[in-house]
Amino acid sequence: MKLTSYPSTFSVAARDITNGDFGIIVQSKFPAVGSVVPWAKAEIGAVATQAWANVSYGPRGLELLESGKSASETLKTLLKEDEGREHRQVGIVDSKGRAIAHTGKECMEWAGHIVGNGFCCQGNILVSQDVVENMAEVYEQTEGDLVDKLFASLNAGQAAGGDRRGMQSASILVVRKAGGYEGGNDRYVDVRVDEHPCPILELERIFKIYDMTLLSRENQSQLKKIEGVISVKIQKALQTLGYLNRIDEGDFPERARMALSTWTNTNNFENKARDDGTIWQSVLDYLLEQASKK
Repeated sequence: MKLTSYPSTFSVAARDITNGDFGIIVQSKFPAVGSVVPWAKAEIGAVATQAWANVSYGPRGLELLESGKSASETLKTLLKEDEGREHRQVGIVDSKGRAIAHTGKECMEWAGHIVGNGFCCQGNILVSQDVVENMAEVYEQTEGDLVDKLFASLNAGQAAGGDRRGMQSASILVVRKAGGYEGGNDRYVDVRVDEHPCPILELERIFKIYDMTLLSRENQSQLKKIEGVISVKIQKALQTLGYLNRIDEGDFPERARMALSTWTNTNNFENKARDDGTIWQSVLDYLLEQASKK
């Protein structure tokens, strides 16, 4: 199949300066953008290929980076090999955090990019240059894990107007050596929304579940002791969801602990299971949200 239309897209490609993770987040007025734009390899680099995307930039770019070429050298090679270079937009980050981007002269307006320390923001068919400027500014200002910085940056781009044709799909990919499920691969985060009227919000919703199911990135301040009001709220939620018959206004009884354990396992949240009388705030929020929908 030959692509004859330009998917309007904005993305961030970045390297986490603290642990070396590579990540790409993207939104597009095009279906299944996660199958086209983001390419990354743990400890090697990240490539975001878009506009009238040359998808071969992804694997070829990573191959060049792995051979020892810098982001700049990789970009020069990709463009030299491609007669359609002026229709392409691409952002590259290498293993040393050096970033570079290219926006071809034939990319549809507004199109452009900003390169920062360890990251690059790029977009085409945008409302204005404010989109990538906001993305870059918020990326640099946001503290936390790479996924937090990526989501904040993408939301900032959308808040500035995003694609002038609208929204359709979104994706986030973060790679880390043995960071995937049970350490069996390097896909630390790999979540996609292939078609949705509000793809960024949907991506965030799914990621929250992914986060609770597979990741361990909370700090101890996010633990809540199961007592008093919290105990009652948990029991009421479990009762609403059919896991508990009655509520005990006093301590958190054994039957409630067993019910919470069953609910936790049913939802694949074993990663967040606790046996010390506490619950993660994220798990508590999700439990209460589930019950509120009944």
